[in-house]
Amino acid sequence: MKTERSARGAARSVNDPTAKGKGPPAPSAETIAISRTEAVHEALRQAIIEQRLQPGAKLPEDAIGDAFGASRTIAREALGRLAVEGLVELKPNRGAFVANPSLDEGRDVFVVRRGLERIVTECLAGRLKPAEIEQLRAHVALEQRAAGANEVESIRLAGEFHLLLARLTGNHVLIRYVTEVVSRCSLILAMYGRPHSTDCGVSEHIEIVDALIAGDAARASQLMDHHVASVASRALLQEKAERDIRDVLAPYAARIKGL
Repeated sequence: MKTERSARGAARSVNDPTAKGKGPPAPSAETIAISRTEAVHEALRQAIIEQRLQPGAKLPEDAIGDAFGASRTIAREALGRLAVEGLVELKPNRGAFVANPSLDEGRDVFVVRRGLERIVTECLAGRLKPAEIEQLRAHVALEQRAAGANEVESIRLAGEFHLLLARLTGNHVLIRYVTEVVSRCSLILAMYGRPHSTDCGVSEHIEIVDALIAGDAARASQLMDHHVASVASRALLQEKAERDIRDVLAPYAARIKGL
């Protein structure tokens, strides 16, 4: 008994921060590296989704490392994760580039997205919990405040609305595919998109949420399909001016400074 109690005490002294004279174990170098990689990955992802990094733009590991004060190894790992998500293309002997989908591929991606988004609405209609409804209402309120005032923020929030719906399904496979497709669609709009009314998008989001709350799966699915089709129709070829990657990433690096 004494031996067992001593063993328990020893275990507690290592892992329990309330244990006398002890604290939680310090994070390992590997844990810190993973955290740093995730931060750089998310910052790059946001820069692409917010259309700061343009389709086809080269992503040099050294420039990314300089921008974030990180090693080339971390930059390489972050780029690899983005490649898996379809946001970055890794070309042998040439390096990494922001994915550059063709207009035909863009149409195909939106067809897939429409199908996935309908599945999301079917999963959620009439099944949202009060806390989830509140979360959706709060997000739409953020979209309303950003509409007409901050185009970049509006674009980001519009995409996150769809990701939030997917997460609320609890279906991890669906979440993964919706995340990849929505991100890919953001790239397509960055390349072929034209300015559009964010007020229209927000009003469509509100209607979708209302239909989900009412449990009207057919209407929610119809509204979502029309909404995604409308987003796809806002396509017009435009040329974008190139900017130095360090300048583009500077504000994203500031967000994760100190990690």
